[in-house]
Amino acid sequence: MGTAITLDLADDLPPATLSALADDVFSWMREVDARFSTYQPDSELCRFDRGAVPLSAASADLRFVLETCADLWGATDGFFDAYATGRLDPSGFVKGWAAQVASDRLLAAGAANHCVNAGGDLRVRGLSPTGAPWRIGIRHPWDAMATCLVLTGTDLAVATSGVYERGRHVLDPRRGTPASGLRSVTVVGTDLGVADAYATAALAMGVPGLAWLNTLEDHTHAVVTDDARQHHSTGLPLTP
Repeated sequence: MGTAITLDLADDLPPATLSALADDVFSWMREVDARFSTYQPDSELCRFDRGAVPLSAASADLRFVLETCADLWGATDGFFDAYATGRLDPSGFVKGWAAQVASDRLLAAGAANHCVNAGGDLRVRGLSPTGAPWRIGIRHPWDAMATCLVLTGTDLAVATSGVYERGRHVLDPRRGTPASGLRSVTVVGTDLGVADAYATAALAMGVPGLAWLNTLEDHTHAVVTDDARQHHSTGLPLTP
């Protein structure tokens, strides 16, 4: 997926068990990368996009992603658009969804204390290796070595969409031009795929995305604008 995947397992389990759990996570992420890559022409996603794989023959995972992206398109008034570039690209959902599935599998396997980090989008559960709740730094959008906020929690999905690493790669689907107005959008919920998509949609909206974020139930947010103003919802789980 063109990004780094890291895993913290904080349960006191046998080393062999922890190693097997980690292998399962990275195997799953490699499977997702192979299936949904927009760069590899032989991925199922690319073959589907060019018509080589009909919907009736698509995998259950691809059908789920397509259906969910359609739902998210409606929930975001069209600003989360997997076809915004003219080609199918559900990356704004897939990365977070893949990490969420990995976290769900870890929990089901008895690893209740963990952090799955997919390129800065994190799903944390339970306690950190120190025995305290997880602390999650939100990167400062102009200083890669600094944070602008730190969150704390035991059951958080934290997704950030910004322009500081890949430039203005998110398009305003209504204008077909790079989105502007917001430098960084972080959305916090309990489902990382949804949080990822909502952060992408708000970034695509630009400044009007601030008001839209305030309408989301069961989610909190933090935003930095292009002119360096910072906004965050009152319920954001900030570190004291």
